[in-house]
Amino acid sequence: MRRILLIITLLSATFAAFADDDIFRRPAEVHLVVDSANVFTTEQFAALTAKLDSFERATTVQIQIYTTYYLYGYDIVDFAQRLGEGWGVGQEGADNGIVIVCKPKTMFVKGEVTIQVGYGIEPFMPDAVCKQIIDFEMIPEFREEHYYSGIDRAVDLCMQFASDENAAKEYRAKKEKTKKIVEGLAIGLVFVPCVLLGIFLIVFACRGGFESGTVSSGRGSSGGSSRRSSRSSSSSHSYGGGHFGGGGACGSW
Repeated sequence: MRRILLIITLLSATFAAFADDDIFRRPAEVHLVVDSANVFTTEQFAALTAKLDSFERATTVQIQIYTTYYLYGYDIVDFAQRLGEGWGVGQEGADNGIVIVCKPKTMFVKGEVTIQVGYGIEPFMPDAVCKQIIDFEMIPEFREEHYYSGIDRAVDLCMQFASDENAAKEYRAKKEKTKKIVEGLAIGLVFVPCVLLGIFLIVFACRGGFESGTVSSGRGSSGGSSRRSSRSSSSSHSYGGGHFGGGGACGSW
C-alpha cells in the first residue's frame, strides 16, 4: 500500500512538473484561442479567433480563451492565473490581459469556468462584474452545452468593459436589479400560495364547524456543425508580458 501511494505521489509530481514546464511556458506565437476540449466547430473557432485578433489590433488588449478537460492538479483559478502570467497575456506595463478558461462538464465531473483579469483591467472589470458575466451569460449557455454562445457573449462584454468603466457599472446595476426582481418573484410565488392555502384552511375549518353543528341539531350533511480535432489559433502578434494579481471570478455547473 505504501509503495502504491509513493508511485501515485511521484506520478502526480511528474504531471505537475510537466504542466509547469509545458502548459505555462510562453508560446513562440500568440494563440488567443486554444480549444483543447474541442468544443468549437471550425466556423466558430475561426470567428472567435478573428474577433479577438481584431480587438487586440485596435486596443492592444489581449483576451485569451482556453478550453480544456485537464487542469493538471490545479484549481481552475490557479490554472488561469498561471497561464496568463506564464504566457504574458496583455501588454507589459499596461497589464491589459483577460484569460477565460473553460473546463466542460462531463458525465463524472462538474463543469468549471473562470475569468481572470490583469492588473490594468481590474478597475474596469471588478470581481463582481466577472462573476455576473459567468452566472448570467456563460453558465446558462453551458448547461445546454452551448459553449461557443456562452464564451462569445462573455467576450463581447469583456471587449465593451475593457475600455469603458461606466459600461461595466451599468451592467452590474442592471443585473443587480434583475436579480432583486427575480428574488422578489420567487418569494411571491412561495408567499401567495401559502396565504391562499391559509385562507382556504380557515374557511374550510369554519365551514366544517358550522356543518358539524348542523348535524348535531338533527340535519344531515352531504358528504446541435461538426467538430474539429484540438487546435489553437495563431497570430502575427506576440504576448506582451502582462501580469495577473488575482482579479476575477469563477463558477461551476
